[in-house]
Amino acid sequence: MPEALAGLQLVAVGSTNPVKVGAARAVVERLAPHARVDGVAVESGVSDQPWGDDETIRGALARAHAARSALDADWGVGIEGGVIAIADGSVRTCAWAAIVARDGRHGVGGSLSLELPLRVAELVRGGMELGHAMDAVTGEHEVKRGVGAVGVLTRGLVTRQAAYEMLVAYALVPLLEF
Repeated sequence: MPEALAGLQLVAVGSTNPVKVGAARAVVERLAPHARVDGVAVESGVSDQPWGDDETIRGALARAHAARSALDADWGVGIEGGVIAIADGSVRTCAWAAIVARDGRHGVGGSLSLELPLRVAELVRGGMELGHAMDAVTGEHEVKRGVGAVGVLTRGLVTRQAAYEMLVAYALVPLLEF
């Protein structure tokens, strides 16, 4: 185990969403099984439905910094999902994770991208958050706290947590020592 991970005691996730906390916990447990991973409600500083990679990354970084500070953690993790308007009129998803360390190092990893069905895209373009649009289209409740849009749209081939685990792992690269 790299020396930096041996001292890792607390990781704060900038959300209480069990999918986001679970994704961070799953990755951290593989690297530092002794570390505790806790979620904390923080503001993203961006709109409820971020548009574009830049706004979505800003939200992830803001959540990571706020979570680390709120719990005085060794690392803060922020995960933010967004959407991107494509020139052909379609709407695609994006998602980014950010990790900030107490010493100022940080990393960003992403992005998940899949084309949204027209019905969902229209709701999102109309101002509805993606999670709420998925609830409206599927008749489900709180899709974003479970399999997520990606889980519904891929018919369970990819869950939101599994996808977010990849983003957290990507964001860790600058913090891992070789």
